[in-house]
Amino acid sequence: MNSQDRTVAAAGFIMLYAIVIGFTDNYVRVIATEAGLWQFHLTRSVMALAILGVAGLVLRLRLRPVDGRAVAARSAIHAAAMLIYFGALAFLPVAQVAAGLFTAPIFVLLISRFVYGERIGPFRIVAVLVGFSGVLLVLGPEAMEGASLAAALPVLAGLFYAMGNIATRAWCPQESAATLLGGFFVALGVLGAAGLGLLALVPLPVPQGPDGFVTRGFVVPSQSFWFWTFVQAAGSLFAVGMMIRAYQVATASRVSVFEYITLPASALWGWILWSEQLTPIAASGMALIALAGVTITLGARTPAPAAAP
Repeated sequence: MNSQDRTVAAAGFIMLYAIVIGFTDNYVRVIATEAGLWQFHLTRSVMALAILGVAGLVLRLRLRPVDGRAVAARSAIHAAAMLIYFGALAFLPVAQVAAGLFTAPIFVLLISRFVYGERIGPFRIVAVLVGFSGVLLVLGPEAMEGASLAAALPVLAGLFYAMGNIATRAWCPQESAATLLGGFFVALGVLGAAGLGLLALVPLPVPQGPDGFVTRGFVVPSQSFWFWTFVQAAGSLFAVGMMIRAYQVATASRVSVFEYITLPASALWGWILWSEQLTPIAASGMALIALAGVTITLGARTPAPAAAP
């Protein structure tokens, strides 16, 4: 397969990833009407790990980590990012939450510069400023005035996601994709169980519907919860598998650019399923974030140096 064919194949894999993730993440709000964030993550992790275990046996995947401490540390960081991400999905449109998560390249650049001492040129500095402007536009005036914590959560998820991406490269270069995927779901399952245990000991007021997603403890699950949580688990494994395959057949710099397909895909599913429409300002902000991420990715020259977890 030549370079052009590999690039086309990678774009196809990422397109599948974006379509599946955009669809499944839109139904977190359905889960949030009756169950809580912690029960969702625990249940989804158990389902995902069961599917991964069967796939590991059938496909002979390497699941045992080479460095358990490094995998555990990286998994905890990525799990924190997804915990915040899914918590925000109960309150905000998927496209807006995805835009916050895709600030990760900006944070990767800043961390690489101020933590690892990597040199960055003026072109990429301008890209950071453009991306930050896009974040402000997506968050809207309420977040800029400090009145909406929920609107700022996706950007915090983007920060943790960036830290996890750096950890993947610096701490876990010898680990298989299946190992990292398994570690991620184990960490999310542990966080979900811890949250359920804490809420059982110290119950908090639980508003009705999605507003109670974060503070809701264990509830007797309905058929709808089981179905959509399984769809989430299976969809996540399939989508992440497509993304991993894309990175296997083409260079990372090109695949990272394709990932921004997720933004319009999420917005499209929001429009199809819930008749959500982005404001022109929010759409402009998403475009600026994508432009900044593409510029930063294409301008990357040297990876950050490795560091101990």
